[in-house]
Parts: sequence; structure tokens; C-alpha cells
Amino acid sequence: MSTAKAYLTVRGIDIDVVYKDIKNLHIGVYPPMGRVRVAAPERFDDDQVRLAVIQRLSWIRRQREQLRSAARQSEREMVTGESHYLWGVRRRLKVVERPGRAHFEIDGERLVLYVPTDTQAEKRRGYLDKWYRDQLRQAIPVLVAKWEQELGVTVPKWTIRRMKTKWGSCNRETRHIWFNVELAKKDPKCLEYIVVHEMTHYFERHHGERFITLMDQHMSDWRERRKELNGAPLSHETWVGA
Repeated sequence: MSTAKAYLTVRGIDIDVVYKDIKNLHIGVYPPMGRVRVAAPERFDDDQVRLAVIQRLSWIRRQREQLRSAARQSEREMVTGESHYLWGVRRRLKVVERPGRAHFEIDGERLVLYVPTDTQAEKRRGYLDKWYRDQLRQAIPVLVAKWEQELGVTVPKWTIRRMKTKWGSCNRETRHIWFNVELAKKDPKCLEYIVVHEMTHYFERHHGERFITLMDQHMSDWRERRKELNGAPLSHETWVGA
């Protein structure tokens, strides 16, 4: 069976499209981030796929909201024994209650949280969020500097934020790039993919053929990185909501 792929954006939603030798169009929404994938007949063109997605937008948005609701329901209690990921590696949490400043440390295969006694779960999650942001603040400048040189552009500003449905975002006018804090849980090569993806938007706004050609030119394995990024090693164990 022959297949062809496209990458569209419809009403702010990124769509992976696969054209196949099939009779009917199928739309799927997948965890953890609500990725939308369309399997379309080969006789369809991008405009027909875009129209089909627009007609199903209400359903797509409901599915994405259900995924986000499930994620919120699975917020971690931040107690000893829970699993959390850092840079794609699963680590067991150990909580040590003692006076002094709350902070995280890596101890072998464990993630250790030192925290004052009786600190509530919500506050512990806040400490974890801040720690993840600190990890990204150390990693992102190195990657940005590397790809500024590779692509011949500069990134004047970037920000880490918690986003509901995207791993990254870019304002082409201001060249401001945003990174999802959840990227600290993924393999570093996934973070690098997002850096390159968002910087490529400096050259091309949409996810059409030119964008794909540029990505192929500068990061030949970007599809594999994207697949790993959108996979589910986070699942309900570590996804803490948006």
C-alpha cells in the first residue's frame, strides 16, 4: 500500500495527514497531548482534508479536552515511590522531610525531594515544576546557540511555559519562542527537535511542503524524534496536567 504524508495546521491545531489507498477518511486524537492524525484517501487533496477537519472541529476539541481532564485527574501526590521522568529516564521519587530549603537532587536512579515536614502536595508539585524549568533553562541555551549557527538566525527571546496541546510555539513577527515545561521529561533529542521545529518557522509559517523540506534538510531524523516525543512514556504516571 502506497502512502504519502503531509503536515497541516487547521484553526491553530497541528494535523498529521497520511494519504493511503483507502475509501474513507478517518480522524484520530491521541494522548498525551491530543495529537490529531488523519488517514485520508489518495484522491483527496490538502484542501479537502482541511475542510473535513473543520467539519469535525467540535468533536476534535471535545476529545482533546477529555484527554486534558484525564491528565488533571491523575495529578501526583508527590510521595515516596511515585515515578517521575527526567530527560526520558524514569526515576522513583524519594521524599525526605527535614527543615530547611526545599530542593531536588538526583541520587543514583532516584529523584530525591528534600522538603519541610507537612508540605502539601500542591506545593510539592510546584517545587517539581520549578525544578523542571531550571533543567530546561540549562539545556535550551546550548541548543539554541547550536542551531542559531546552523540556521544562520538569532533567537531574541524564549520562554518556558505550561501549554495544553503544544510542545512549542513561535511568533514569527517577534521571533519569540515558547517551550512546554513538560519537555524536561522527554529525551533531550526531543527537546532539540522542538528547538529546530520552532526556529524553522522563522523561514516558513505553515507546515506545508517547504517546511517539511527545510526540516529534512537540517534534521533528517525529525520524524523519528517527533514520534518519540508524541509517544506515551509519560502516560498517567507522570503527566501532571496543564
